Amino acid sequence: MRDLTGKTALITGSARGIGKAIALRYARLGANIVVNYASSAEEADATVAEIERLGAEAIAVQADMSVVPDMQRLFAEAADRFGQVDIAVANAGVELIGIDFLDITEEQFDRLFAINTRGAFFTLQAAARHVVDGGRIIYVGSSTTTMPVRGEGLYGSSKTAPRYAVQVLAQELADRGVTVNTILPTAIEGAGVFTEPDPDHPVRQFVARPGRIGRRMGTVDDVADAAEYLASGLAAWISGQSLLISGGALQ
Repeated sequence: MRDLTGKTALITGSARGIGKAIALRYARLGANIVVNYASSAEEADATVAEIERLGAEAIAVQADMSVVPDMQRLFAEAADRFGQVDIAVANAGVELIGIDFLDITEEQFDRLFAINTRGAFFTLQAAARHVVDGGRIIYVGSSTTTMPVRGEGLYGSSKTAPRYAVQVLAQELADRGVTVNTILPTAIEGAGVFTEPDPDHPVRQFVARPGRIGRRMGTVDDVADAAEYLASGLAAWISGQSLLISGGALQ
């Protein structure tokens, strides 16, 4: 039920972090992979090479997810290379936390909403136009949308609108058998602001409290597990849902 042989998966922001973990997971399941990157060509090429060592086919496509024509070109190149797109994962985003509401600048707002909100919205739209009937669309959101936390007002706000859009799109694509779902990861080792571990970061103290399995941060493989499930036949009748990846905690 989790064999993706013959399918093509396009994952935005997949040269590193969560996107890379999802790309490698799908490759291990037999899928062709479209690796997207904005500026890290060297990392994208390394990810493609790693995928090919797993026996899967892959291409790297540069595209800025804040630019709508770039998104359209990304999906067009994927279709040209592999014939169709079966799975689309809208993962690209930027993270900015630990800033009080009154300290948020207009520049910070514009940057996050350009990528996290506008970019995700039009990526979902492009996916809806290109993914085959019976396909899968997955949005990688954030656990910050589940409850208010001081210092995360801008980031959480930028990730909330696409989560709502997923619920609407799931209804609009139901007749085509396309499922549309959201993954909501908590703080993840190796992704976002935690690419380089900081043992004194306050979030590490937050996640170590009782109520979370293992009292640990999430891993990119925890998120890839959810992405594997939602792309598989096991989730064929699950759509418009949000899957919180937090070890049992509320955020």
